Amino acid sequence: MSRFLPVVLFAAAALLTFQAPAHAASASRPPNIVLFLVDDLGWRDLGVYGSSFYETPQLDRFARANVRFTDAYAPCHVCSPTRASIMTGKYPARLQLTDWLPGRRDFPFQKLNNAKPRPHLPLEETTLAEALKEHGYATGHFGKWHLGEDPSGPLQHGFDVQVPRWNKCCPNKGYHAPFGLEGLTDAPGDYLTDRLTDEALKYIDENRSRPFFLYLSHFAPHDPIQGRADLVAKYQAKLQQRAAADRAPFILEGNPDAKNAPTRTQLDAALKEDAYRGYQVLPNQTVKIKQHQDNVQFAAMVESLDESFGRVIAKLEALGLSENTIVIFTSDNGGMSAANFGRPDRIVAPTALDAAFATSNLPLRGAKGWLYEGGIRVPMIIKWPGRSARGIVSSVPAISTDLYPTILEMIGAPARPSQHLDGVSLAGVVRGEKPPARDALYWHFPHYSNHGMQSPGAAIRQGDFKLLEYFENNTVQLFNLREDLGEQHDLAREQPGRTQQMTALLHQWRRSVSAAMMDPNPAYKGQE
Repeated sequence: MSRFLPVVLFAAAALLTFQAPAHAASASRPPNIVLFLVDDLGWRDLGVYGSSFYETPQLDRFARANVRFTDAYAPCHVCSPTRASIMTGKYPARLQLTDWLPGRRDFPFQKLNNAKPRPHLPLEETTLAEALKEHGYATGHFGKWHLGEDPSGPLQHGFDVQVPRWNKCCPNKGYHAPFGLEGLTDAPGDYLTDRLTDEALKYIDENRSRPFFLYLSHFAPHDPIQGRADLVAKYQAKLQQRAAADRAPFILEGNPDAKNAPTRTQLDAALKEDAYRGYQVLPNQTVKIKQHQDNVQFAAMVESLDESFGRVIAKLEALGLSENTIVIFTSDNGGMSAANFGRPDRIVAPTALDAAFATSNLPLRGAKGWLYEGGIRVPMIIKWPGRSARGIVSSVPAISTDLYPTILEMIGAPARPSQHLDGVSLAGVVRGEKPPARDALYWHFPHYSNHGMQSPGAAIRQGDFKLLEYFENNTVQLFNLREDLGEQHDLAREQPGRTQQMTALLHQWRRSVSAAMMDPNPAYKGQE
């Protein structure tokens, strides 16, 4: 069976030099851990990953000095399943937690009924936080949980501290005070990202003398798309000075599993027709995908996250903890470049586009809620003081299930292979050594997405190749990601042998994890 043959690309003039511990604390106690998770940040939403509009100097500097993954993935293209995988080291399909909670309801246009996701993170799982507590760590959760209500919140899954006491998807009242969040005080003018950071810094101060696990899980930049006023003004001025774009602001995407799925040529032609001028679910189940990073509200949200990250790093340095703290940055899924049509009759007014279409994932295809790379490829940056190679850009395929075993190895704790069944440690990659052996990466989504009208489906990446399988009409697509990162040239008919082999491997994996499948929808009324 073929294995990944990743290439590790070194930054210009970078050497495999290792950081020496600067403080005696590193020899006397286990390293601290900061896991900085953001919500709906796309793969290209940081400067170091290619954005020319959003400004992220803190994260760019951090990435250049540590290990940046170019081929990192979320285990799902929506949030709750990825968060469950981070906590457990297991694929969402194995957990039967495959959709955002509580999940999307069924509609008559669906040929199949959505599988019912487990309503909360299973209490029988030994979470990453629980494993770390067994090794003497203080554990603090700040921000978004979205893995079930009490009694399955952070405090029941290994965290000593939870701020705020709010387990749902999104901010209660938005990003501007008053937040209406229990356990998080606010004042007029406060911004949620900043206040969560304030509380996280207090936690670091309070636990400076013992090993701690800080899980700073920001709500941002998930919608509502609301930036801090000073940064919004900055990006409004920046946008006015920007040269006019040389491509259309949106393109059309259809359902590749439809019986008469439109070609790219047909979609581009349709975009010029009057019937396709609006911002809603359009004829032939098409939707619009944003093509430019020019949303000033979203840009402001991204920069405030960058400021938050910089404040955490500065606090660690001020307390002399920087060289004894593992820091991991990543996102829970790709960027929202397709609007949320959880209610399929939603119409977005032309004056409200920035509230509905957050960012562009180009050169990646698709968006949050899609199995194309735009929905699942995410930024990932790791610092392991004293052990990691400096300035590495790694194309080793990685996925969020890997964080659990990676952290255990980094702190010198024994692996828990019966728990993190689907993760492999990336510690060797971070040290600049050979990648772990792994046959493939897998995705399974037995649901209809809020962010497009494609059929439910699954995917597998094996080496440079990625296969997508859709569940309504069993359509498959095959792409060579090395040659076709934008997933435009479907090779399924050109390479039938590879298509058959990867489909069989995907089906075998589904059986091995007892993945939930979908039943026919008795209320199905056909599709327009």
